[in-house]
Amino acid sequence: MNPELQGRVFPPTAPYVVAREKIREFSRAVFASSPINHDPEAARAAGYADVVAPPTFPVVIQESTLAQLLSEPDAGIDFSRVVHGNQRFSYTRPIVAGDELTATLTVTSVKAIAGNAMVTAESSVVDAVGEHVVTAVSTLVVRGADS
Repeated sequence: MNPELQGRVFPPTAPYVVAREKIREFSRAVFASSPINHDPEAARAAGYADVVAPPTFPVVIQESTLAQLLSEPDAGIDFSRVVHGNQRFSYTRPIVAGDELTATLTVTSVKAIAGNAMVTAESSVVDAVGEHVVTAVSTLVVRGADS
């Protein structure tokens, strides 16, 4: 694992347009049963423009930023040895159907611990006008050769 990755900022991803049906599919997959996750009328009655994504939905957008990191030639990351260690989200506002979101990944930490490497990366997600929506933070563990 290349420790010089720390501090690296990757180019923004292509815009991701959040579709109502994608939110519904994700909601079913994670057993999110709130009406605001499925029914546009319930979401509007709650003050939202359309259905609201469950709190873990940003992983869908973050996937493309993490793909940039994992495919970086000088990263030294063997994907077959990667285990997802931690995930958290920090919201400014919920994601709703119709949002056009772009994410930018920053590698915030690279550590070696007990023969393994840990890389923490933040994906800052903004809407079409550049306003912050959510930051998704992932820690990946790259198992060492003896693990």
